[in-house]
Amino acid sequence: MGGALLAGWLDRGVKPESIHVVEPAATLTAEVKRRNVAVMASADALPPGLAPDVVVFAVKPQGLDEIAPQYRRFAENGAAVLSIAAGKTIASFARHLGARAAIVRSMPNTPAAVRRGITVACANAHVTVAQRAVCQELLEAVGEVAWVDDEGLLDPVTAVSGSGPAYVFLLIECLAAAGVEAGLSKDLADRLARATVIGSGELARVSKESAAQLRQNVTSPGGTTAAALEVLMGKDGLAQLMQRAVAAATRRSRELAG
Repeated sequence: MGGALLAGWLDRGVKPESIHVVEPAATLTAEVKRRNVAVMASADALPPGLAPDVVVFAVKPQGLDEIAPQYRRFAENGAAVLSIAAGKTIASFARHLGARAAIVRSMPNTPAAVRRGITVACANAHVTVAQRAVCQELLEAVGEVAWVDDEGLLDPVTAVSGSGPAYVFLLIECLAAAGVEAGLSKDLADRLARATVIGSGELARVSKESAAQLRQNVTSPGGTTAAALEVLMGKDGLAQLMQRAVAAATRRSRELAG
């Protein structure tokens, strides 16, 4: 996700010399250097006089307790902190960066890799209007951005959009498998399933009609689609399964956040 953001910023015209990347993994540094961006293995190697406007944490949440304190000096000097570390609350960052740190917690999703992601963000009371605008611009480099005032909503956000791409990929798997079961070759079934989901998603994106109306537009009374939807929309059908799935992911998100 950090790589997707970096590519998005550069493609939007952010000057490479204005970015400093801390990346200890040697396997990832070559691509950063190829984009003419300064990269160092640790925070200690950052220029002594560096005064960033924003510090972006694109790290695994497991390592945050060790990593975050190294950047406290920037937060204390007025830098906004933008986190895409899943499950890590604003309070957990404040413990490491100071009670008055300006912190934005965000939840992007993996379509950010192709600039079609959506990110939901939440800012604490110390984030200024200008800092929020900068964070909005940084996140928009990989897709849409929405804001919530209640940090607790990031748990169902995680369940819907953060985990959501996996649900869509599972739909493709299941639709293709059902096609094979019905007699199609594996290659054709997979091609049909992928193209159908991609095309339907694009239609939903550009249409002003609701998803329910788009569904009804495809469904002729007594036809093949109606026969399939009778199964999918029946008792314990797709709607009930999805509700249970999102509820389970929401609970797990809250557990991980502590």
